[in-house]
Amino acid sequence: MASLADLVNLDLSDCTDKIIVEYLWVGGSGIDIRSKARTVNGPITDASQLPKWNYDGSSTGQAPGEDSEVILYPQAIFKDPFRRGDNILVMCDCYTPQGVPIPTNKRHNAAKIFNNPKVAAEVTWYGIEQEYTLLQKDVNWPLGWPVGGYPGPQGPYYCAAGADKAFGRDIVDAHYKACLYAGINISGINGEVMPGQWEFQVGPSVGIAASDQLWVARYILERITEVAGVVLSLDPKPIPGDWNGAGAHTNYSTKSMREAGGFEVIKKAIEKLGKRHTEHIAAYGEGNERRLTGHHETADINTFKWGVANRGASIRVGRDTEKDGKGYFEDRRPASNMDPYVVTSMIAETTLLL
Repeated sequence: MASLADLVNLDLSDCTDKIIVEYLWVGGSGIDIRSKARTVNGPITDASQLPKWNYDGSSTGQAPGEDSEVILYPQAIFKDPFRRGDNILVMCDCYTPQGVPIPTNKRHNAAKIFNNPKVAAEVTWYGIEQEYTLLQKDVNWPLGWPVGGYPGPQGPYYCAAGADKAFGRDIVDAHYKACLYAGINISGINGEVMPGQWEFQVGPSVGIAASDQLWVARYILERITEVAGVVLSLDPKPIPGDWNGAGAHTNYSTKSMREAGGFEVIKKAIEKLGKRHTEHIAAYGEGNERRLTGHHETADINTFKWGVANRGASIRVGRDTEKDGKGYFEDRRPASNMDPYVVTSMIAETTLLL
């Protein structure tokens, strides 16, 4: 008799041309990601081949009960690492039946900015460092920590190995490989400063693709932690006190920054970011004031400063960029729970359109 695992892993390719498509979208909190599946004729090679779909927005906090239908527009497809075969994941954005983007649809405005000829000509590259915390289920306490207690102080855990220093590596490695399988440009992983905290990096990816990939990578991580019985937290300061918070440092460059003389372009872009510091902070994630204290490798939330190799700055420029006279910079202000559609498009807008 077939086991549950046998049935879950059934290969359908030899008996049907139908595939399963998991439609993904950002939920009502702006942080959660929702999904549901449907059967379509395959194979699918582009999101434009997929039908629009709908869901009950009153159940996700995105529509009233008396007019609850929200329409999903497929935007970017990825291989499904869970069902495999020709089955796919598709990142969608959300509209009213009349075709108006709903308030939580931040992708729509981001696409307008990235499609602006001035922005498109600069071929914006992003590398996003997604930090996150793994929590023990039911107790909301970091993985590897004694329940109701604390581990030893920070220091031994960053990029560490060992059963007393690295907690959840099997989850992290499973996520790494699943993202590569899906076609996400995941460029690395590492253990973070606080025990139970990890990071993965997406990029370099161009324009809106970086945000599509980060959202799908978050979804895949949610699914893997679900299987492992562990809770994923994107809270920017999950544990108060003398512990590092969690950010989503966003590395950025334009074509002009990557060419000879690019360091001068970078300095002008940073000056523009400083003038809109308040607007950026307001859009860079919930609870970020608990993280951006001026301690634990952050600049104070009310202060804008930049520096070369300075992890206590708002904007960090790498030594290689200074040496080569061209390259990229890192915006260290975004919180781990930021919406990448908002952050990436806002950086492009401020540096290229204002």
